[in-house]
Amino acid sequence: MQDLWRLSAADLATLVRSKKVSAREAAKAGLARLDAVNPALNAVIDHRPEDVLKQADAVDAAIARGEDPGVLAGVPVTIKANVDQEGFATTNGLKLQRDLIAREDNPVVANFRKAGAVLLGRTNCPAFSYRWFTTNLVHGDTKNPRDASLTPGGSSGGAGSAVAAGIGHIAHGTDIAGSIRYPAYACGVHGLRPTLGRIPAFNPALPERPIGPQIMAVSGPLARTINDLRISLAAMAAPDARDPWYVPAPLQGPAREKRAALCLNPDGLATKPEVKAAVTDAGKRLERAGWTVEVIENTPPMREAVEWQRKLWLGDGYEAQLEMAEREGDPGALACLRGNRAKVTPMDQANYAQALTRRATFTRDWMVFFEKYAVVLTPVSGELPFPDHLDRKDAASFERVWEAQMPQIATPFMGLPGLVVSTGLVGKAPVGVHIVSGRYREDLCLLAGEAIEAGGVPPSPIDPVG
Repeated sequence: MQDLWRLSAADLATLVRSKKVSAREAAKAGLARLDAVNPALNAVIDHRPEDVLKQADAVDAAIARGEDPGVLAGVPVTIKANVDQEGFATTNGLKLQRDLIAREDNPVVANFRKAGAVLLGRTNCPAFSYRWFTTNLVHGDTKNPRDASLTPGGSSGGAGSAVAAGIGHIAHGTDIAGSIRYPAYACGVHGLRPTLGRIPAFNPALPERPIGPQIMAVSGPLARTINDLRISLAAMAAPDARDPWYVPAPLQGPAREKRAALCLNPDGLATKPEVKAAVTDAGKRLERAGWTVEVIENTPPMREAVEWQRKLWLGDGYEAQLEMAEREGDPGALACLRGNRAKVTPMDQANYAQALTRRATFTRDWMVFFEKYAVVLTPVSGELPFPDHLDRKDAASFERVWEAQMPQIATPFMGLPGLVVSTGLVGKAPVGVHIVSGRYREDLCLLAGEAIEAGGVPPSPIDPVG
């Protein structure tokens, strides 16, 4: 069978489980695709072919013994370079961490292995995973396979670029302010930010994270089909005692009326016409699938949520973060921190208390909102994918980027799940919609996402273009 790398993860796993294709054949196809297109993209920054084939052989051996190989049997997946994978450096895009070799797997990596996945390679991210653009001083630039002049997104830019170009069938990413959802948007694939506590995570090789990242950062999947997101979520969400925030919530919640809200300008977001058209089109696709869609003027708070999210993320330990960024010397990281200084400092005890108090209020507002609506559709960003490195052009461009990303930054403050569905292209630039639901209701996001996906998506996987 030719071009196994083109298949969905679900279809490939079915073939492997039924012995119509071996995991080794799938792994060799994945490695060949990586060799063919990664030089143009720099999406994968570390991989070991012999180890990949060894993993695949273990899956084939388990099947030969009559064992259940797992829901992702033999499926090549990629892992972002900011989580621990035994034997690999957890660089997080840093020269300072190029020798930080993990001695054990992060729970999300361990769960991929338990599900039968084959870990194909490590994907690039910006220094400290700070930005919506993917470059650093240790691994270099990652390119968008649809248009090299556009950002591949960030911070999981390598993940988005890889899965869009057929390097792996599922990509692991992390998200504290859009870092799964924006690369999916920019590269024309789909990405799911789960609820806080849905997928266990912990990096044994690194110090414990401050409270902000603990309550806002999550791991999640990027993929070319909504169903592949669904099966990867099930695999990634297996319990692990090392994450105290883990919640064993059911993956399928109670049935809800198919009622969606649609907001084009949440909290005053200046949404571009092409983006408005895409969100409106997504709403029409839902209506054709039997959903009731109500256009609303505004959502529960986003803008103030962004302000507090930035403080908890970047303000806590700001001076220590800045000192480390200065030692690293990464221009993008320094631009991120210096550009936010006035907005995130000082982060004293009074600010901490107010941040957590406001978080409770906003979370309540959103949960009450989701009593009426199963999901809400919003723009992913106020703009189409940015020109690469726009945030470093000048101060006005920096502010433009942060303003446009409001929907992505806001929802992690409340720990809410969010799904990006790619719905089309404007020229070469992908466009899509952001679907948000209540806590632990990824199933509702995916249900709506599947109906929207059925209306058409950009072709993928694709060969890289200039």
